[in-house]
Amino acid sequence: MQLIIINGPNLNLLGKREPEIYGNSSFEDYYKTLKEDFTNIDLHYFQSNHEGEIVDKIHEIGFSFDGIIINGAGYSHTSVAIADALAAVNTPAVEIHISNVYQREEFRHHSHLTKNCIGIISGLGLEGYRYGIDFFTKNKK
Repeated sequence: MQLIIINGPNLNLLGKREPEIYGNSSFEDYYKTLKEDFTNIDLHYFQSNHEGEIVDKIHEIGFSFDGIIINGAGYSHTSVAIADALAAVNTPAVEIHISNVYQREEFRHHSHLTKNCIGIISGLGLEGYRYGIDFFTKNKK
């Protein structure tokens, strides 16, 4: 099974950025743990602060991978292009948010990505990624 985690803007600063919201762990450290825990999965990771690079990555893997775990970060609330990319490919996606976006600013309560994802996990910290992986492993086609 091939899965990819795609993280959007500013998530490269996890562990440094607003630790009261996002925690003290870098995503790279957490990703190493995921790779150790899911040795039976071909797990990939991609992060970009640039919308077009995220669209390009979705196009690149969207017809060959088994699942996308995407945290569009700020682009979740603004990017029709990323939403359209998810709609254009065959690979199913689960949307992840580290914080509970519904407890935050009003503009974060809407995501353009959600309608093109099979589910959303919000507010469970970094463990949300693990739950996304678990979903795909338990719901293989």
